[in-house]
Amino acid sequence: MKLFQQLLVAPAALGLLAPVAATAAEFNLDGVNKYASEEQVTSISQFSDVKPTDWAYQALSNLIERYGCVAGYPDGTYKGGKAMTRFEAAALLNACLDRVTDLTDELKRLMAEFEKELAILKGRVDGLEAKVGELEANQFSTTTKLKGIATMVLGGASNTGFGENVTMNYDVRLNLDTSFTGKDLLRTTLRSGNFANSVFGNGNTAMEVAFQEDQTGAPGVDTVGINRLFYQFPIGENLTATFGAKVRQDDMLAMWPSAYPSDSVLDLFTYGGARGTYLLNLGAGVGLWYEKDGFSISANYVSGEAASESSSIGVGENLTATVQAGYAAENWGAALAYTYADFGTFAGFNGDTFNSIGLSAYWSPITAAWFPSISTGFGFSAQGDPFASADSDTWSWMVGLQWADVGMKGNALGMALGSAGSAGKGECADTICTGGLWLEDGEDTLAYELWYKFQVTDNISVTPAFFWVGNNGADDTYGALVKTTFKF
Repeated sequence: MKLFQQLLVAPAALGLLAPVAATAAEFNLDGVNKYASEEQVTSISQFSDVKPTDWAYQALSNLIERYGCVAGYPDGTYKGGKAMTRFEAAALLNACLDRVTDLTDELKRLMAEFEKELAILKGRVDGLEAKVGELEANQFSTTTKLKGIATMVLGGASNTGFGENVTMNYDVRLNLDTSFTGKDLLRTTLRSGNFANSVFGNGNTAMEVAFQEDQTGAPGVDTVGINRLFYQFPIGENLTATFGAKVRQDDMLAMWPSAYPSDSVLDLFTYGGARGTYLLNLGAGVGLWYEKDGFSISANYVSGEAASESSSIGVGENLTATVQAGYAAENWGAALAYTYADFGTFAGFNGDTFNSIGLSAYWSPITAAWFPSISTGFGFSAQGDPFASADSDTWSWMVGLQWADVGMKGNALGMALGSAGSAGKGECADTICTGGLWLEDGEDTLAYELWYKFQVTDNISVTPAFFWVGNNGADDTYGALVKTTFKF
């Protein structure tokens, strides 16, 4: 019996049992019988003399609506201020006890009817409590989540300048995402791989595989190092600030203006067609973005020992300052961005500064259909190309298509075509390197890729791919690979 019921019944029961002499007036059996046999009211509004301002209004309302065990007088009144005889108390108590008994019997019947289901639910609850206890006992942090991605690639290519044209390599990233308020983010990324000494990591912008991102600034092949370390937090409702000792240019942009995956095949298509603007410079940096109703503006600065991940210039003076204005709707978006860069002089690398502008846009169908998502971008760099040995104006572009749920749900088909513009750089800037993709300054690199992703499970995918790079004067490069990705 609930506490309220106990409080209600106890005084009345004691009063009934108390050895007090009753007067003749109290033994008005006709009045008691009439009171006890009166129909139970269904709403407190039926009492003309009970007002919401009365101190017991809520208690009386609960007794009527929840238990239906309150009766009034024939004239439609409750007479709350009138003294109650012991017989009247007995009638009220009996009505309420009968109602509680009815409810208890109904509850017992339901419990008996669903006994098996209740037992199953109890077992599940006990099991969940045990699992929660185990998780709490073994969790390494209450504020940090670990997300990992491991990629293995088997493949090869022609005309790369490497004697071993078929290779198998790996890349592993462990993201430790920490939040102290639920809205902020401290990201620490541990990374290791061995692409650098393979056919897919020869330092050529177009030839590098997109998902290995050059690993510039890593301590070495097969060595674990810090690849990201930055903190991101909101300022008010619309501002977000980011700073870090190792943060990348795109980590500090409110939106990325492309629906084409950044980890497809060739590094060329990672930059959304504007490789001079979206250099993905990695180093010490700070940024701020404002976002409201889909519109955003971002500004960031990156400088430090780590060079651009879109090149292999190594350690040297480098900095990028980027401003981007964009709009992102439910299934489309566009952005205009400007970057000023100065990469100093390193190993014969062009030391001039340059200015670059990029215009990118994308559209995706709301639901998977025969029509693909479309991503396109164009970039123009003036007064010095970071990938050439002499001052020159260069341009780049790309168009990427991706079909979702091809063959079965979760699978995807994609292809992209684009140009990196002038591709000469570094010590190979004045000549065409043997069998490689290094070109004379001013020559263009046209590239194409085709891939199909099999989503084996929610955490494992296998992606066979084919790619071609036209060297515009040298032998074209053809290649194929199979990429296996594990997410955990």
